[in-house]
Amino acid sequence: MKLAIRILHTIIILISVTCTSWSQKIVGTPNIVLIYTDDVGYGDIGANGAKTIATPNIDRLATSGVRFTQAYATSATCTPSRYSLLTGTYAWRKRGTGIAPGNAALLIPTNRTTLPSMLQRAGYTTGVVGKWHLGLGPQSGPDWNGDIKPGPLEIGFNYSFLIPATGDRVPCVYVENHRVVNLDPADPIKVSYGPPLNDHDATGKSNPELLKMKFSHGHDQTIVNGVSRIGYMTGGKSALWVDEDMADVITKKAVDFIDLNKSKKFFLYFSTHDIHVPRMPNKRFAGKSGMGPRGDAILQLDSSVGDILDALARNNLMENTLIIFTSDNGPVIDDGYIDEAVAKLGDHKAAGPLRGGKYSAFEGGTRVPFIVSWKGTISPGKVSNALFSQIDFYASFAALTQQKVSNSDSLDSKNYLNTLLNKKPQSREYVVQQSLNSTLSLIVGNWKYIEPSEGPVLNKDTNTELGNSRVPQLYNLKEDIGEVRNLAEVNKDQVVRMKAILDNVKINR
Repeated sequence: MKLAIRILHTIIILISVTCTSWSQKIVGTPNIVLIYTDDVGYGDIGANGAKTIATPNIDRLATSGVRFTQAYATSATCTPSRYSLLTGTYAWRKRGTGIAPGNAALLIPTNRTTLPSMLQRAGYTTGVVGKWHLGLGPQSGPDWNGDIKPGPLEIGFNYSFLIPATGDRVPCVYVENHRVVNLDPADPIKVSYGPPLNDHDATGKSNPELLKMKFSHGHDQTIVNGVSRIGYMTGGKSALWVDEDMADVITKKAVDFIDLNKSKKFFLYFSTHDIHVPRMPNKRFAGKSGMGPRGDAILQLDSSVGDILDALARNNLMENTLIIFTSDNGPVIDDGYIDEAVAKLGDHKAAGPLRGGKYSAFEGGTRVPFIVSWKGTISPGKVSNALFSQIDFYASFAALTQQKVSNSDSLDSKNYLNTLLNKKPQSREYVVQQSLNSTLSLIVGNWKYIEPSEGPVLNKDTNTELGNSRVPQLYNLKEDIGEVRNLAEVNKDQVVRMKAILDNVKINR
């Protein structure tokens, strides 16, 4: 009798474990890998129609899942897009979330719930590898020679390996968790975004003969690795990165994170530097695209994506990993360095059929490549025309992991998990876009409204149409994807409706 009871008890436990495992798989508690690229335009990948550049790894990701045609970053520049993604709240609601200098303090408050801390609560091990550009340290600024905190570890990440800001900004060092990598204490780092630290130090402006890549505008201060940057820096020579090795370094760190955590639930935010300036691809890719360093950087990015996919496959994780590939904003060709990007662009249309690009209120500023794959759960080879915004990662991942969120956690994020997974996809009720000078745009259905703005019409440095106008703009994106015909004067009622919706979003606090 006792033996029979023990056998029955064992059977019940086995059934319970099996059902729990089955339930988790059905409900959905996968690993999450978010590949967040930099300045990659809608038309820069083969899956979206690029003919003059090959992106086989990105394309196979699209073939294995769903490719979105109307998915958006929240901003046409990097810092606010990243802030919005990790907080579920539009960056334009918070002062000081424009393009951050390299010595900015941490922009995300440590006392609020974030996307990674919400996933930690759900049992995930969380990691960020690559470009950060959300500030580090207290309001007095980061201590580059000591513990650099608060930072990612204080807002929900278990591990971080960072490019602190961008490749074109000092300090040009990696930060792992709280410390600069390979720093010699006898050679301390000093950083200034004001006056030069030493009048005699070489700069791009005063010593152009020392440069292996010339600047076209700005980017004329401290020289590191033959490239002049924004800002001044001294010291830290043993810690300085080599641009040509950057993609290899951060991709290896991302792969190591996957290998180390293969037996756990994990969230990896892999934020590539490619294809941001300075574009300094490894010699394996230099000269291979025929489009100069920008094209070569696209090849390098595609290779990094392939390494991530291979790591997941090698660890038998493809069926239990949600993979997302997207970009922080649209493309820019000349963004401060003379790197042949303009001269060798040829017939390549980085923004595809869209008008504008990085910095712009037009579609090219925020409509970005967006691919989602989850083997065995998302049907392969699909295309979705549903409106989706990166602001909704927060609430959608919360739904995926059965977490409750409140408005105090994420003011603007909504649950569009079914859209993300292409299960009964529903378009977002509206999409809000933010341009360089915080001009806001609104998309509802096929209609797009750009609010009046005093901002400049053209970014003369990058030759980008910014979409600013002193009068309202209204476009029917279904009929006019290139935003050529402003219908505001002939459809004033629609302008009034769109303005009212946007005004209501603005006051929703």
